[in-house]
Amino acid sequence: MNKESVQSFFNSLSEKTILVVGDVMIDAYLWGKVERISPEAPVPIVHIQKKENRLGGAANVALNINSLGAKAIMCSVVGDGSKGDIFRKTAKDLGFSTEGIIDSTERMTTVKTRVISGGHHIVRIDDEITWPLSATDERNLLDCIDQILSKQKVDAIVFEDYDKGVLTEKVIAQVIEKAKALNIPVSVDPKLKNFKSYIGCSLFKPNLKELKEGMKVEFAADDTASIEQSLVNLRNELNAEGVMVTRSEHGVTSFDGDNFSTHSAHKREIVDVSGAGDTVIAVATLALASNWNMSDIAEIANLAGGLVCEKVGVVPIDKELLKLEAERIAVSI
Repeated sequence: MNKESVQSFFNSLSEKTILVVGDVMIDAYLWGKVERISPEAPVPIVHIQKKENRLGGAANVALNINSLGAKAIMCSVVGDGSKGDIFRKTAKDLGFSTEGIIDSTERMTTVKTRVISGGHHIVRIDDEITWPLSATDERNLLDCIDQILSKQKVDAIVFEDYDKGVLTEKVIAQVIEKAKALNIPVSVDPKLKNFKSYIGCSLFKPNLKELKEGMKVEFAADDTASIEQSLVNLRNELNAEGVMVTRSEHGVTSFDGDNFSTHSAHKREIVDVSGAGDTVIAVATLALASNWNMSDIAEIANLAGGLVCEKVGVVPIDKELLKLEAERIAVSI
């Protein structure tokens, strides 16, 4: 990653369109103040002072892409009730098209409600279902994706899997097949259920826990040799162009079939890791769409993931802050 490539990357982001396929959700926040413990049980009583709905899950990946100046198109399935209406309104208020959002009478909209006091999470409440899409919803989603790809240029497709059922084996296989036919790179932020279903993807990015569970191996977080061997095996099994694992405080390691690269985590005041993975895959996908090599993709994605951990809650990356940090690092190399 050099200064020229960084500047070119940020200057070209407004020209990029990314299709985000996966489990969208609402991140609901209840901000309050704790002044006493409940007499009914040893739990804090939170006096709610503010309520807020944000886009979460795959929609947070889309938010990160948009915040960087590119265009994201979300493709997913939500419930046809009031929560689905809230999701659509929130998306439209933020300038998103909802052409890729399918309403379903058979599903509910996933809502994760976080109660926060004094800058800390008190509790999280999840309202969701996780079974796979019905055949009807699956067909409607695939038809919608085909229509979008047929009428506009897409520079990359990212699968954001939260194991909520939108990404079925059929959806994954058919979208990758379509992407290959159109020469569109595909990145993946996986979960365990479909871990080995993304055959032929361009970039596969698990975190360390997902890598160990998906490959059914166990090793220490700083065991570089085992991590590298797992990445080799993973890349071979998926027939992927490149693989990358995020390792929390140990940074990021990638493998492109020829070379490994490890980028250490930057020293930060970590406040909240929520949504960091969404930021990492969003930035990595944009770098992939810009034809960056795997090592440089890992480097800028690692930088972005650390920056959002300095903020409370699920928030998208700040473009100017990322640009300044990337330019500083590029100059120092």
